[in-house]
Amino acid sequence: MGRVEGKVVVVTGGAGGIGAACARQLLHEGARVVVADVAHRAGRDLAEELGDRARFAELDVTVEESWERALAETEAAFGPVTTLVNNAGINHRCGIEDVTLVDYQRVVDVNQVGVFLGMRAVLPTMRRAGSGSIVNVSSVDGIVAHPLLHAYVASKWAVRGMTKSVAQEVGPEGVRVNSVHPGPIDTPMTAGREGPLAMARGLPLRRMGEPREVADVVVFLASDASSYCTAAEFVVDGGYVSL
Repeated sequence: MGRVEGKVVVVTGGAGGIGAACARQLLHEGARVVVADVAHRAGRDLAEELGDRARFAELDVTVEESWERALAETEAAFGPVTTLVNNAGINHRCGIEDVTLVDYQRVVDVNQVGVFLGMRAVLPTMRRAGSGSIVNVSSVDGIVAHPLLHAYVASKWAVRGMTKSVAQEVGPEGVRVNSVHPGPIDTPMTAGREGPLAMARGLPLRRMGEPREVADVVVFLASDASSYCTAAEFVVDGGYVSL
């Protein structure tokens, strides 16, 4: 029996990178999984590859109505949602004097507002399920900071704070909320960039992380093995924040 047997999970940004790794591992461990993304083709292809216990839902995390549709489709197909993995995210690298307000707000809308909308939208279906686990994917940049990533850092610190606040509010209802903080992970977002590679070479583990290593932590937080974990930060960074 898998660690998340019988769970119904929505993974945002599920079509690629860490999100796709989470979808694969959660399904492997027994869950029914909805790959939720704006990337239609990649999301549908992944859901088809995963089989009958997976489906694709179009989701723009910045739009309230999109959340309502995706969660309604999920519940109609699989039953009430027990787990939400708020993974969708974007980045923008630019100096503080050059970043435009439009670019700044776009990052905040996806990374921060999208997490807020997801947590708010999923609570009614989790109440119908009787309990729930919300896993918010932040970053080591939600604990420390790097230059030229102002909007990204701001949004990821916000995710860390919202996680703790919402966890305190919904804990009495049996809903747990935790954040996961990946370090340099080998995904399309970091591919070919010298910054993450240089960072990885200076880590205690001396390498980039793999998406599956983040997914394993997400599976733990989705499972009953983490039943006494809430409002906590789970760092998957090869030792970066210890430096």
